[in-house]
Amino acid sequence: MSKSPGHQQRPDHKVSEQPVGIWMKVEVDGELVADSIDVVRVVEDDNPVRYYFPRSDVATRHLERTGTTSHCPYKGHARYYTLKVGTRRIVDAVWSYEDPYDEHQRLQGRLAFWEEKIPGIHIEPRT
Repeated sequence: MSKSPGHQQRPDHKVSEQPVGIWMKVEVDGELVADSIDVVRVVEDDNPVRYYFPRSDVATRHLERTGTTSHCPYKGHARYYTLKVGTRRIVDAVWSYEDPYDEHQRLQGRLAFWEEKIPGIHIEPRT
């Protein structure tokens, strides 16, 4: 894509990405939604920690793309998905930076879960 305008304007703002290095899973109401050893942990100033799972390790049958988009001046443009589990549909609960800024290419092709929006979610090490 290109260099992040956010990092250029505010170089003091920190967004760090690190591989978790252990198997992680996402369960919602006991339903396995994602399961991967290739998870990236993102820590960003003034934001909750987020875990980004490879799209290939997410049960995409639980996702339905919405028309919602947003823009982060640090990471890029995000597209959103409704999470469908059982009879529940949680609109815009999952997002992806499909073409992130250069500094955050590690996020490309990954999905993150908006934990605060999803009752019954557990993102944790797989046992």
